[in-house]
Amino acid sequence: MPPLSVLIKPSSSNCNLRCNYCFYHSLSMQREVKAYNMMDIDTLETIIKKALDYAEGSCTFAFQGGEPTLSALDFYKHLVKIEEKYNTGKVKINNVLQTNGTLIDEKWAEFLHDNNFLVGISLDGPKEIHDLNRVDVNNSGTYNEVMKTIDLFNKYKVEYNILSVVSSISARHGRKIYNFFKKNGFKYIQFIPCLDPLDEKPGFRKYSLKPEAYGNFLVEVFNCWYEDFIKGEFVSIRYFDNILSMIMGYAPEACGMSGTCSCEYIIESNAGVYPCDFYVIDQWKMGNLKEMDFHELSKSQVAKKFIEVSKHVDDKCIQCKWLNLCRGGCRRYREPFVNEKPAINYFCSSYKYFFDTCENKLLELARLVSRR
Repeated sequence: MPPLSVLIKPSSSNCNLRCNYCFYHSLSMQREVKAYNMMDIDTLETIIKKALDYAEGSCTFAFQGGEPTLSALDFYKHLVKIEEKYNTGKVKINNVLQTNGTLIDEKWAEFLHDNNFLVGISLDGPKEIHDLNRVDVNNSGTYNEVMKTIDLFNKYKVEYNILSVVSSISARHGRKIYNFFKKNGFKYIQFIPCLDPLDEKPGFRKYSLKPEAYGNFLVEVFNCWYEDFIKGEFVSIRYFDNILSMIMGYAPEACGMSGTCSCEYIIESNAGVYPCDFYVIDQWKMGNLKEMDFHELSKSQVAKKFIEVSKHVDDKCIQCKWLNLCRGGCRRYREPFVNEKPAINYFCSSYKYFFDTCENKLLELARLVSRR
């Protein structure tokens, strides 16, 4: 059996924040059940046991939401004990937590460090940018709480990276955001293009990221990244790291950059399983781990259909000089479909502008890395 990675939503779509652009909230509103109950320990044990029975070599358990820290710290203490109990094959276990960073205290930080969790913490940039969209139930910004959590992570030496959503406003301030992250010593960053609700024509929300703005953002941030790379002050930006690897002949590590979908095993709090975090809706439910195992889920007709429909390549993509690097992009940004097939990526012009503008610098960096 292969290495296995699963994404678990112990708190379903429940969250203590009301971020304006939350894609999972908009997804949950399309389901018959908007939010499931919090995951119980018996369900967690079923998931972990079946995952470790199936995995070979390594197994990654990523916890996301909603907000996964709404599940009490004791839930994760049980997780560690369950992993120890069922890891009879001695696979390498990786635990990952994606959080909005507003509910972490000293006990949480100590636990995350002691149990080697990698944490992704959501931060869109400096206060005036972050607080525009990442707000609580009272519509108050959350920047101060997030930065307090980062201070705790630094104090307890928790391994973490930054996830930053690029919206209509933040796209205008690429260099400012990059410099803010660099000033604070954040060395591992993932920029995520903002998503409009599924099945809605993109570009009409206040936060909506337009293609021209995203293209300009990519170029501006890349130039900052390039300048530091040349000076030996490397900052890991996931998208640029992957593009550089692809130029050098390696396969992309990031989901959405391979050209076709795979089955990612997204597990809701009731043990319902879906193939992708962007498609946790009734239409794409593969089954339930209380009734099935991972081998059965991987062979399900829903999983096969989900992968198959992603293989469509538009004629315009076939003729594009950047197809080998772009590969059509993530299927989610090719919604809504046209004639039941993925459309041209909404950010197609963004990527063309980025590649056309930064081609020579990308090739220069690839040659530099290959000589090391």
